[in-house]
Formats: sequence, C-alpha cells, structure tokens
Amino acid sequence: MCQFNLEAKGQSVSALYFDEPGAVNAETTLQRASVRAQELKVKQVVLPSVSGETAKKALSIFSDCQLVVVTHSTGFLRPNYQEMPETVRQELQKAGVKVLTAQHAFGGVNRAVRKKFGTYELDEIIAHTLRCFGEGLKVAVEISLMAADAGLIRSSELCLSMGGTEKGVDTAVLLKPVNSQDFFALKIMEILAKPGFYGLAEK
Repeated sequence: MCQFNLEAKGQSVSALYFDEPGAVNAETTLQRASVRAQELKVKQVVLPSVSGETAKKALSIFSDCQLVVVTHSTGFLRPNYQEMPETVRQELQKAGVKVLTAQHAFGGVNRAVRKKFGTYELDEIIAHTLRCFGEGLKVAVEISLMAADAGLIRSSELCLSMGGTEKGVDTAVLLKPVNSQDFFALKIMEILAKPGFYGLAEK
C-alpha cells in the first residue's frame, strides 16, 4: 500500500501533456507559458522560431515580457543560408523582440567531428539525453544557454523557455538559466507543457 506524506511542503502547478507532438500545440503552449509568466511576474521569455511564424504568434501573447527569439544558425540547412527572412527579422526587432542567430549550444564544431569521424561528442550526448523528455525540452534548454551566452537574458532571473518538435512549440519550462560554461548549474524548475507520447505505451 502506497502512502503519501501530505504534510510535505510544495506547490501544485498545472501542466499540459499533449497527445501528440508538433505545431498543433503551439497556441496552447504559448498561452500556458503566458499565464505562468503573469503568475510569477517572469519577464524573460525565450523561444525558437525558424520562419518567424511562432515569434509573431508570441508577440500578441507576451505583451509584458522581453521576448528573445532564437533562430537556426546560418548554414544549418545549407551553406550561407539563413532560414528566417531578413524582412521578418526586422519586423520582429522593430516590435522590440531580440532575435539571436548563433552557433547552437549543442552543435557547432563538435557536430563537425561527428559528421567527419562518426564519433559522438559530449554536447550531442547531452542533447540526446534531454530528448528522453522530448525534442522540445532539449530545444528549450539549448536556446536558454544561447540567449544567456549572448547576454540577452540574465542568469540571476527566472526564464520561461520553449521548444518544439520540427515546427512551432509544444514544450514550455520554467528554468533558472545559466551560461553554457555553467551548464550543470541550470535548473528546470517546472514543466508547464510537453508532449506526453502516450501512443508509445501501446507499442
């Protein structure tokens, strides 16, 4: 028989677990993160956006927060190519959004080693470990590191960070951000939304 210590101190925070991953959950994920931002008065919000569509959706939802949008690195898809159109970048920046394009925290030179020699490096091992919780959680952690390294968010303040599976966002977490060199001090405090992957239990 299981017994629970109901006298233990803690908080009850609602979380969304989606039936499937992907962009279909973007609006709901953004809204859930926005509610928590208001509850905790969190001002730092980081999210990925490749085309800019997710960033535009977030603009109308996070009106009282500093949005940091992280793009794919230039050359991610093919050499010298940046997936976010310059017109979209300028539109976001004009609206007060900080747009970051940089080497991925879990990629870069180490990925070149993997491609050349077929040997996984430490950063990609970390990335694959985080994917046990879903692609979106890995992305949320990674872009928070990138934003902190670029000086766009402060490690002394809480941050709401989001990630997705292929397109849009389907994961939102509350975390204490750190710079990449302090990675193991990063703390995921709350998981607010993520795919539940319930269909995998049937396989």
